[in-house]
Amino acid sequence: MKKGLIISLLALSALTSRADEGMWMLTDLKAQNAAAMMELGLEIPIEQVYNADGISLKDAVVHFGGGCTGEIISAEGLVLTNHHCGYGSIQQHSSVEHDYLTNGFWAMNRDEELPCKGLTVTFIDRILDVTDYVNEQLKKDDDPEGINYLSPKYLAKVADRFAKAENIEMTPATKLELKAFYGGNRYYLFVKTVYSDIRMVGAPPSSIGKFGADTDNWMWPRHTGDFSLFRIYADKNGKPAEYSTDNVPLKVKKHLKISLAGIEENDFTFIMGFPGRNWRYMISDEVKERMETTNFMRHHVRGARQEVLMAEMQKSPAVRIHYASKYASSANYWKNAIGMNEGLVRLKVLDTKQKQQEQLLARGREKGNDAYQKAFDEIRSIVAHRRDAMYHQQAINEALVTALDFMKIPSTGELKKALASRDKEKIKAAIAKLKEEGEKYFASVPFPEVEKAVGKAMLKTYSGYIPQEQQIGIFKVIDSRFKGNSDAFVDACFEYSIFGSKENFDRFIKKPTLNKLDKDWMVLFKYSVTDGLLQTALAMKEANKNYDAAHKVWVKGMMEMRQDAGTPIYPDANSTLRLTYGKVLPYEPADGVVYNHYTTLKGAMEKEDPNNWEFVVPAKLKQLYEAKDFGPYAMKNGEMPVCFIVNTDNTGGNSGSPAFNGKGELIGTGFDRNYEGLTGDIAFRPSSQRAAVVDIRYTLFIIDKYAGASHIIKELDIVK
Repeated sequence: MKKGLIISLLALSALTSRADEGMWMLTDLKAQNAAAMMELGLEIPIEQVYNADGISLKDAVVHFGGGCTGEIISAEGLVLTNHHCGYGSIQQHSSVEHDYLTNGFWAMNRDEELPCKGLTVTFIDRILDVTDYVNEQLKKDDDPEGINYLSPKYLAKVADRFAKAENIEMTPATKLELKAFYGGNRYYLFVKTVYSDIRMVGAPPSSIGKFGADTDNWMWPRHTGDFSLFRIYADKNGKPAEYSTDNVPLKVKKHLKISLAGIEENDFTFIMGFPGRNWRYMISDEVKERMETTNFMRHHVRGARQEVLMAEMQKSPAVRIHYASKYASSANYWKNAIGMNEGLVRLKVLDTKQKQQEQLLARGREKGNDAYQKAFDEIRSIVAHRRDAMYHQQAINEALVTALDFMKIPSTGELKKALASRDKEKIKAAIAKLKEEGEKYFASVPFPEVEKAVGKAMLKTYSGYIPQEQQIGIFKVIDSRFKGNSDAFVDACFEYSIFGSKENFDRFIKKPTLNKLDKDWMVLFKYSVTDGLLQTALAMKEANKNYDAAHKVWVKGMMEMRQDAGTPIYPDANSTLRLTYGKVLPYEPADGVVYNHYTTLKGAMEKEDPNNWEFVVPAKLKQLYEAKDFGPYAMKNGEMPVCFIVNTDNTGGNSGSPAFNGKGELIGTGFDRNYEGLTGDIAFRPSSQRAAVVDIRYTLFIIDKYAGASHIIKELDIVK
């Protein structure tokens, strides 16, 4: 499809598109969305939202840690994001003595702000439509396999060429990201600047930041203060730099104004962020495949792992702190998978997809064009052929890779080669390297008894879903050497492997032998897992070899058909900066049930259960509630707002996204979706899909009245 045709389709679709569906490219806002946004309630020029040649709201929205969104809320680089986005960093600084997960953390001055190793914040400097340039390069370059148009490796080379041709200034902190959109029919280049000296400024206790935990996750109504604060530091010239005590807070070019005016039902709002992935152009066979492979394994395997982890975490504060972030990450998409499958069935999405498919196929037949039928048949065939490999791959990944930290043992390949060569210098170097990596490994798995318990559960879970004849090779060893007793095999791993304990490792390092490596249980286990992943990947690669070309044709047809029907046309999410807009609205999850568009602190008090860690309310928060000491952050009726919902089109990656009112002022921080809307990654249902947002007034109330961190409030640009 030609670039001009896509632009015209996008412009036409904007005339009739629903405001609540669509993850829109910022570069297209002026042409296709500005009029609709103004009609709904946008009060500022669209150039103040996004301006390719000047400063706009876009410049205050950042990619936080690579998987979340954040917003700049002060002139000195203060970043607001979700508590669950900052969770890993909060955990990083927590210990039994300083349990910031449980008690919260507030830096009362700049010297107390804590550096977060490995955390980055990324600004999007420029967004360039480079479709014509990429298409020119595709014609020039050899492409024997016909995959360049979607290859990240190839597109990275093209990005470098473009930057040189256009004299784009490159620094060590500059990153180029060239991505394909619409199945490879359009290309955008993102020029980014990455900051790596990020420091933790504030986080409420988990009893506020994770109030409701797994029970309330993906649900509405919500009563969580899901936020945390970080600060970007730079060198004295304002340039990105590694951590140094000489670094200073970044003087940003744009920060957001914060509104205390609050929200009302039907208020216009828009959200900017980095939605991760969605799959709106799937055929029904792909939806069914997703339900029966990825979602199935996430549901059942993670559920089994989490049951073991939770039991262990409740026994020991140290264990709880160590595994808190891992557990939260696992549980998040465990519940997502359950809710998505339930919703796909309840909303009969497969039926809807089949009707859409038949419409496009009929359209092709009417026009005498069999391209859509061929693409459809090809995708169906691919899905059928890769199904078993995908199912097995998901089982390996969920049960034996993601779940087992002890499978992250260092590679012994270099030492093995050195020992075989009998070269003393090579052996000495390989031992030194393995010793260094071993120290890091043992620091990462300080609770072997927990790893052992999880390992036993996961091997049973894996073997329960994969037929014996298809299981990875290590299970033949378990059958022959351990009489099928996988528990005994896990015990042997920790008792005899060189990575089973620090003592075993130290003994081996003193006298390493090839024989020991060749017979080491953990090493053999890891090799077997790696081989299993390789075999399933090869099987899927063979099945998938024609998928991209067929998908490109199918997406082209769906776009044309949607344009004719007056429905929106926009690219699937791919972790690039997008905007979505809509209104603050309630919804009806079931007959006779209406969910209001906002919640208050009263709801948290009603949910309180001091015997359930998920619903503990801090004593000080109760005191503030009982005294109605809400300061300037209360609603007009005197109640303390907590969260609200909007009918915008969000997905994973939008966590931490700023929610704006019509004036472009910050009114909240997006943190979740509702359970009934989890099908939105595949099929958007405007009547039931909502994004949950922490009301900025609750965030300020917690910072000011609960934490007593009034110095942070003074740093902000607050308007009434």
